[in-house]
Amino acid sequence: MHLTAPAPGRTETRPRTRDADGMAVASFILGLLGLLVLNVFLGPTAVVLAAVALWRGTARRGRAYLGLALGLADLAVLVTAMEISRTVSWSL
Repeated sequence: MHLTAPAPGRTETRPRTRDADGMAVASFILGLLGLLVLNVFLGPTAVVLAAVALWRGTARRGRAYLGLALGLADLAVLVTAMEISRTVSWSL
């Protein structure tokens, strides 16, 4: 059995999974916030974070999928609000 030492500067054995789990939670929170404010920025950010978390193999797949769905919902709300107000921006 061949064991390799972690790369210099790395003390944990699974930092990539931990980072992916953090990205999944962040995408969920940003997607949720994006429904209320700054959906033009938070929606795409939530989608990208969710996609990267899923690609890296997060253990929190449900949160990543929710973040992805909420990010897409943010963009749908933005497009709908822009269509209703017939402008390129919207406000409450």
